[in-house]
Amino acid sequence: MAFLSLYLSLYLRHQAERVALALTVALFVVVISTIPVPAQSLGSSAVGVLSASGAAAAAAVSEGSEYSFLAPSIPEAPKPAISAGNPDRPNVAASAVWHQVPFSRIGIGADISPLGIGIKGAIVLDDFFDARVDADYLNLQINRIEIDGFDASANLHLASAAVSLDWYPLDSIWRLSPGLLFYNANQLKVAADLNPGTSFTLSGQNYYSATANAATGATPLVGSGVLGLHTTRPAFTVAGGFGRFVPHSNRHWSFPTEFGVAFTGAPSANVNVSGWACLDKAQTQCSNISDKSNPVSIDFNHSLQSSLTKWRRDLAKVQIYPLFSYSVVYSFNIR
Repeated sequence: MAFLSLYLSLYLRHQAERVALALTVALFVVVISTIPVPAQSLGSSAVGVLSASGAAAAAAVSEGSEYSFLAPSIPEAPKPAISAGNPDRPNVAASAVWHQVPFSRIGIGADISPLGIGIKGAIVLDDFFDARVDADYLNLQINRIEIDGFDASANLHLASAAVSLDWYPLDSIWRLSPGLLFYNANQLKVAADLNPGTSFTLSGQNYYSATANAATGATPLVGSGVLGLHTTRPAFTVAGGFGRFVPHSNRHWSFPTEFGVAFTGAPSANVNVSGWACLDKAQTQCSNISDKSNPVSIDFNHSLQSSLTKWRRDLAKVQIYPLFSYSVVYSFNIR
């Protein structure tokens, strides 16, 4: 009995020592795995030692031991987040959309519109707003053509510049763009020579272009006119469309469209005429239209002013200028 008691006492003490050892090792592993260690404060060798010690201790406890349930599970390190400001944006699909840092991305493009051939630049302000500047130019010369006795030529000169604020409600591709057309030199110039004997009508009265006569100094009528495509400067603009000028993704190319109006006011009309006009085809009643005392000249200038008044009244009904365009824009990150 004494021997049996001694054996049981030794056996129980041995088992208690094993349990205490296992608990001590497990507690050490738990403590080591839960201590936050800044990566910059430890060298690579120190991190390797700690990792190796933790792994060895866990293996020592779990391998071949009935106390393997005490070994803690070490969580995986989180993957590094992708920064929205990274110009390369690796591992992101080209169509992915995310928050844009203000002034981090711009787009440069070109378009065709009633304002001419344009170039534009846009920059990101935030997820809902972009800022844009547009410049347009076109100079089209129409060579002299003859129509019913008029030798006419025309020059269409378009030059303008505008700024816009592009608003994308709900961060969508649909756009509302208020703006300001701060420079506008759009105009149409027309010049015409009336062949001798050509008839025309002004304010219901028929007139004839005189034939050149050295004795009287008569010369055929020559006229020029300028149609200004604006009277309000600067002019407010409002437009809408779809497609972003600066995609909020890795895409470089975009093809936005736009429809709107510019509140340019009524076009202006001015006409200058010189030469001799006649009241009859036989040219027995003729006068230099600059002669303020001749009845023929007085009658002609009155008819001309009456016609100009009617033309301006008709033009006053047009207070807006149409805007519609299809653009091609290339975008890239600048920071």
